[in-house]
Amino acid sequence: MTRLNPLGQPIGPELPDWKPADRPPLVTLNGRLVRLEPIRAARHGRSLHEAFAEDREGRVWTYMPVGPFADQADFDGWLETAQRSHDPLFHAILDAETGAGLGIASYLRIAPETGVIEVGFIAFSPRLQGTTAATEAMYLMMAHAFDDLGYRRYEWKCDALNAASRRAAERLGFTYEGTFRQATIYKHRNRDTAWFSILDGEWPRVRSAFQAWLDPANFTPEGIQLRALQEIRGSIPL
Repeated sequence: MTRLNPLGQPIGPELPDWKPADRPPLVTLNGRLVRLEPIRAARHGRSLHEAFAEDREGRVWTYMPVGPFADQADFDGWLETAQRSHDPLFHAILDAETGAGLGIASYLRIAPETGVIEVGFIAFSPRLQGTTAATEAMYLMMAHAFDDLGYRRYEWKCDALNAASRRAAERLGFTYEGTFRQATIYKHRNRDTAWFSILDGEWPRVRSAFQAWLDPANFTPEGIQLRALQEIRGSIPL
C-alpha cells in the first residue's frame, strides 16, 4: 500500500536503518580469471597499451570521451591523469595468472550518502572482449559495491547508439530505465544516454546467477558455456 503524508500525498517508504555506503577504497579485487587493481601508469601502462594496440582500428574508443591514443607516451599521459582521479576511480583489469593488461573499468558518480554508484569507462581490449574473464571482472566490481561497500543502487550508462553496451547491460542483469535525450556532448558529438540499474533487492538473484555461470562446471573442456547467464538468472525465482 502506498504511504501518504498528512496532506494525503503519496510518499516513499521510510529507511530508518539506512547508513551511508563506504567510498570504494584502493584495493585489489581478486577473481579466478582476473584481478582488478587501482590503475597506475608506471605499473600498467605498457601492458595495457599493448593489449589495446591489438584493436588496430581503435573501435574500443568510439564511445569513450578519450582515445584512440597516438602512442605509448600519449596513453601514459592519460593514465597519469586517470590515476590521480578519485571519481572516476579507475581500475586496470589484469590476467590473474600472468598479470597482463586486459582492459579498464571504473567506479564513478560515487554517492555514498544515497548509496548510488555507477560502473563505467569500460574499455575491453580484444583479448578481453567476449570472454568469461570479462564477465568475471564485471561481477567482481558489482559484488564489491553491494556486498562490501553497502550500495543500494548500481548504475550502467552508455551512449544510446552503443548497441553492444546495451546488450551487455541487459545480459549482466541490469534493467533499462530510459534514455536521457541530448544528455551530453563528447568528441564534438551529441550523446543521448541510456540508463540501466540493479538495485540491492535484486542483487541476491543476480549474484546467484553470476556464481552459477562462472562455475567451471558450467563450461566444457573447450570453454563453451553450457547455460547462458540470462537462462540461469531466469530460472532463479524472483
